[in-house]
Amino acid sequence: MNDTDNLCFERSKIDKIQDLRERGVTVYPYSFDRKDTIEAIKARFDDATHEKSEDAVSTAGRIYIIRHHGKTIFADIGDATGKIQLYIRKNDLGEEKFNLFKDYFDNGDIIGVTGHVFRTKMGELTVWVDDIVLLTKSVCALPEKFHGLKNVETRYRQRYIDLIMNEESRETFRTRSRIISRLRTFLLDRDFLEFETPTLQPIYGGANARPFTTYHNYLEQKLYLRIAPELYLKRLLVGGFDKVFEIAKNFRNEDIDTNHNPEFSMVEIYEAYRDYNDMMDLTEAIFSELAGEICGSTEILFEETPLSFERPWKRMSMDEAVREYAGISVRDLSIDELREFGRKHNVEGYEEATTWGEFLVLFFEHFAEKQLIQPTFIYDFPLENSPLAKKHREHEGLTERFELFIYGMEMANGFSELNDPLDQKARLELQDAKRRRGDLEAQMIDYDFINALGYGMPPTGGVGIGIDRLVMLLTNKNSIKEVLLFPQMKTLQPREKGNESEIGQGDLPVCEDEGKTA
Repeated sequence: MNDTDNLCFERSKIDKIQDLRERGVTVYPYSFDRKDTIEAIKARFDDATHEKSEDAVSTAGRIYIIRHHGKTIFADIGDATGKIQLYIRKNDLGEEKFNLFKDYFDNGDIIGVTGHVFRTKMGELTVWVDDIVLLTKSVCALPEKFHGLKNVETRYRQRYIDLIMNEESRETFRTRSRIISRLRTFLLDRDFLEFETPTLQPIYGGANARPFTTYHNYLEQKLYLRIAPELYLKRLLVGGFDKVFEIAKNFRNEDIDTNHNPEFSMVEIYEAYRDYNDMMDLTEAIFSELAGEICGSTEILFEETPLSFERPWKRMSMDEAVREYAGISVRDLSIDELREFGRKHNVEGYEEATTWGEFLVLFFEHFAEKQLIQPTFIYDFPLENSPLAKKHREHEGLTERFELFIYGMEMANGFSELNDPLDQKARLELQDAKRRRGDLEAQMIDYDFINALGYGMPPTGGVGIGIDRLVMLLTNKNSIKEVLLFPQMKTLQPREKGNESEIGQGDLPVCEDEGKTA
């Protein structure tokens, strides 16, 4: 099988293109004077009657349905704003153009029309067509079922078909665009400055994650796709910017599941002279305002579960969460007792843990995390797993770090940022030692970043918020693939069946719907 075998081109449609060109029809013209969107037509002629409007309209869109009735044709077209019906008569177009439409235009083609608006006896707003022009001839067949494309595999692999056929999907991504736009406005209105930091980095850092690697031929050196913009944004604070943020694409070479994609979006926000308490307040404000503007209320549904973004939100220390959900106080037990407790409850990773802080994190993840349905801040993380957060001002062995959980999902991660260059050097050296011993998620040591801290970074609060999971919440989608236009998918590989090569069931790359192939 070669790549051309995956194309959904239909021979009959290609033949129509050839015939049209022989008739002198321009199949793919360069432009069209569209004066009206479908949404604008519906608003403008909301009070239309059975009589044709005096004012003409000029619109364009994709054909979704064609219904033939002898010398009359009804068709539905759609653009980015909606759908509308067309009323096409031979007496209006003339026999040649009418027959051209009847014989050569198909569902999926993009057309431009001019005409007048009226309302049918059934009450449907309709364009009475005076003229039609072909703008794009499709050579792939749309899925046959009018209610939309349902095959999940195809929806993710060929998102363009999903967007053509499913209004719900289009609305999801309109909402995603609005969320990001409003998030940006929220921060700009509060005097934050937006910056762009490198995606290709000589040293990765800012999170514990396995990176993607590449090689720059001219520089003759290995580079990494960033796992976080954190260390570069902090350099800006050293340089004198007090309030900064970046809406960034990050890349982590990790598993793919309903909450994870190796390429994902997040916003990182830093404000000088603030701490992690201020960042929790800021995070609450962001989520509450976005919910109100996008969903119309701070009370939303996610998977039929009511969630309240009304402030203030619940706040618990990690130790308090483990006490409540695991029923133990980690610091009151010996390492052997903690290990036995982990073994008894099949806690993943208990055999490798060697400190009470490591056990605290493991028990939180095992017992508590999925119980946190309503928005809840978990704060005061162990020093061991927080190499970029300041040591707690009151409690030894802890840091001033928080994470936000909603419906059992981590939504945000924030610190009172570590700005002591000597402490930061020591902690990153410990991380680098772990990495050299084989911990693929431990951080590298970035001496230039430590050098920047040596010039002085003011006390700072910071937070990173996962945009994809935020969109999941506000659109009520339970998979990250539903809110990513082009989620990462495993490349389809042919497999042998007898003497034929085929694609795995459910992995059809050609035009299809629920098992039907073109």
